[in-house]
Amino acid sequence: MASDDAVSRGIDALSMLVVGEATLGETLLHVAELSVETLEPAAFCGLTLIVDGKPQTGVFTDPTAPEIDQAQYDSGQGPCLHAFRTGEVVQLPSTAEDRRWPEFSAVALGHGIRSTLSMPLRAGERRLGAINLYSRAVDGFTDDDEFAAGRFATQASIVLANAQLYAQSITLNAQLNEAMRSRQIIGQAQGIIMGAMRCDADAAFDQLVRQSQHENRKLPDVAQSIVTHISRPPP
Repeated sequence: MASDDAVSRGIDALSMLVVGEATLGETLLHVAELSVETLEPAAFCGLTLIVDGKPQTGVFTDPTAPEIDQAQYDSGQGPCLHAFRTGEVVQLPSTAEDRRWPEFSAVALGHGIRSTLSMPLRAGERRLGAINLYSRAVDGFTDDDEFAAGRFATQASIVLANAQLYAQSITLNAQLNEAMRSRQIIGQAQGIIMGAMRCDADAAFDQLVRQSQHENRKLPDVAQSIVTHISRPPP
C-alpha cells in the first residue's frame, strides 16, 4: 500500500516538473516513473494515449506494458480504456478471477500480472489518456491506493495538459515562422520577376503560380530557386 508520505512526495515531484525543460515524451516518461515510485506495489506502468484517433501505450516503464495493453486495444475493452472513457479510477483485484475484461486479464495473467490499477488523465471535460499500473500480487492495490491514485492522477493530468499545450505552441510558432519566411521569399521572387518582365505584382505572382504548377513544386520552393539563382555570383 502506498504511504501518505510517498503519495505526497510523488505529487510534490509532479508539481515541480517544469514544462519546456524536457520533450513531451520525456515528461510523460517521468510521470510514468513517478507513478511506480509513488503507488506500491506497482511493478511497472504504461500510459494510454490517443494517437491518430486510436489508443496506444506510447509511454511505459517496462516493455511488457504495451504487450499487455494491446489485448484491450484489440478487444476494445479493458480497465485502462474504462478509466479513460468514464473518468473513474479502476481496480482489477485478480486477473485470474476477472470476468469483466477476459481478453485483457488472460494476457496480463500470462505475463505474471495478477492485479491492476488504472487512473484517468483529464483536464476538465477533456480526456487526455490514462495510467495503468501492474502488480504481480493478487489484490495488489487497496481502497486507499485507489484514493491516492485519484489524487496523483489529478496532478499528473495538469502536467500532461500543460506539456501538450507547450508542445502545440512550439509547433504553431514553427509553422508561423515558416509561413513568414515563405511570404518573404515569395515577395523577393515577385520583385525579381517584376524587374525582369516589367510587370506588376499580380502578374508576377501569376507567373510564379504557373511555374509552380508546371514544375509540380510548391510555390515557396519555386520562389526560393529564383531568389537563389539571382543571388548566385557569376562564374
